[in-house]
Amino acid sequence: IHTGRLADPSGVTSCGYENGELLCQSVRSWWSCMNYYLAIIPFLGAVEAGLFGQLPYEIAILPPEEQKDDFCYSVKDCWSRMPKLMDDWKAFFEVNKHKAVSSATFSSIKLDDALGLLWKAHTTSIAYTLPRFQDSLKYLSDPEANFGEDWADAVDFIAATHFCTDLPTTNNFQAFLPPRILAEEDVLPSISDFSLQQNKVLVSLRALHKANKLTGGLLLKLWKKAMSTEAGRKMGRKLIEILASS
Repeated sequence: IHTGRLADPSGVTSCGYENGELLCQSVRSWWSCMNYYLAIIPFLGAVEAGLFGQLPYEIAILPPEEQKDDFCYSVKDCWSRMPKLMDDWKAFFEVNKHKAVSSATFSSIKLDDALGLLWKAHTTSIAYTLPRFQDSLKYLSDPEANFGEDWADAVDFIAATHFCTDLPTTNNFQAFLPPRILAEEDVLPSISDFSLQQNKVLVSLRALHKANKLTGGLLLKLWKKAMSTEAGRKMGRKLIEILASS
């Protein structure tokens, strides 16, 4: 799905646009910056966990021309800047390493536990990046900026359920998300070129974010408590499925 969210929202460059570099991800894009910490950092965590075996060379990511200090580019670099984040991703990929090496070893590790490690690392990434890239929201329309913050907040609720992130499930739920960048004139719940479900999901995300903010985070704390057992998490996942598809 090409939503345009990774392109340069300022329009100063052609990064991410069809008439420019379509595959380019702009450092001015809030979504791109967030995704860096949900893609590159996990990759480096996997390298450190030994998922790719003993590599004969050090992996290094080429820095962008702008905002170089906002990112890290190697295992050593990232470890020195954000050890907790690297620790969490390494812990998750060590589970995957055991699976690749020995199915017998992995059989003793529950899928629910593995998903717990995944979501722990995922939410740690978001918690680290949200304040760092707050200024990037200025390039977005108010509705799009709201959606970004709403989504980041909702991830904490989704994570608490240890929601399955396999390809079929992820692909299915992506259909409920806005297929393009929200514009200033987009007013919920009546965005004409969005489906009924997409409008409903955006309204629900906005309401969830506001409610959690008004309660000072108490809503999330109560939700996490309810999701503290496997049975609770199963019910939570079912509730998310019902809300998204209703």
